[in-house]
Amino acid sequence: MTRKHPTAVRDEERRRLLAATLDQVAFNGWTVTALRAGAADLALDLADVARLFPGGSDEAVRLFVDEADRRMVEELARRQLGNMRHRDRIATAVRVRLEQHALHREAVRRALALQALPQNGPGGLASLYRTVDAMWHAAGDTSTDFSFYTKRLLLSGVYVSTLMFWLNDKSEDSQATWAFLDRRIEDVMQIQNARARLERYLPDTERILGSLIRRQARTRPARSASP
Repeated sequence: MTRKHPTAVRDEERRRLLAATLDQVAFNGWTVTALRAGAADLALDLADVARLFPGGSDEAVRLFVDEADRRMVEELARRQLGNMRHRDRIATAVRVRLEQHALHREAVRRALALQALPQNGPGGLASLYRTVDAMWHAAGDTSTDFSFYTKRLLLSGVYVSTLMFWLNDKSEDSQATWAFLDRRIEDVMQIQNARARLERYLPDTERILGSLIRRQARTRPARSASP
């Protein structure tokens, strides 16, 4: 029988402890207390908590986000996004991400609150970037120019605003959230279309402005030298 690599075994243990902890986060927040309660449910020793999450609750939050990214990418691969319009691919990515969080909405809320703390700001932004980057890659984005960054910036706004709406949505099957998501994506599509038009005309604009500036320079009377 093939034995698993120690790293793979540890990763599985971390995922099991995270899953058990999620049920405790609603009561204890993302704290060592929640991790220990989750460990108790799995009949693990307190030493196992320190071994699996030496960085404490902050490390558990990072794994929570990373696991959400991984499961989202796996699900999107099964959805065959290549048959959809780009806007529908992105809408599906955001929707899948939120639907997978449906059972742990309070854990998401508390994770956001934790990442919003000043000392956790850089880590929270890095997590957000990885999430939207995974969405764009799953949607088939292959851009390498400046649009690579603008796409991720725009999607960050869509995802965060939709996430905040979803956290407080009481509508049946989150229908209000999906309508909100569609409106936000429509806004982004309009921005993208305006940007494309600007880029199409920008070369001519630069040439015309450059010509006017050179003409003005040739016709402008010379100033007398300052004393």
